[in-house]
Amino acid sequence: MESDAILLRSFRVMAYCGVLDEEQARRQPFEINAEVTADLRAAGQSDDLNDTINYGILGEKIQELVENSRFTLLEYFAQQVADLLLVDDKAIQVTVEILKLRPPMAQDLAASGVRITRSRG
Repeated sequence: MESDAILLRSFRVMAYCGVLDEEQARRQPFEINAEVTADLRAAGQSDDLNDTINYGILGEKIQELVENSRFTLLEYFAQQVADLLLVDDKAIQVTVEILKLRPPMAQDLAASGVRITRSRG
């Protein structure tokens, strides 16, 4: 079975996300990784941007979501990104990973995060 995907890796954003007051008081650094499964054969043959999913537009939409939203849970943050990516009719399935960089905890932890996979329909 063939498996094609558009990849977004290490997309860094500053977002409001967390249950603590301090996490909602200022934006914190997050890293978003996403994989959008789609049939990319037409684009592979035509070399036409209209036959694929434009990752530049995906990045703009994610940035707009982050700038205009507040999240309490990483799970909700990831679901909102997944829903946004599935709006494109060419998207069959998405996997979204949200990493909170430098989470506020006593232990030396570089990141905490979630990964979800959602399908159309």
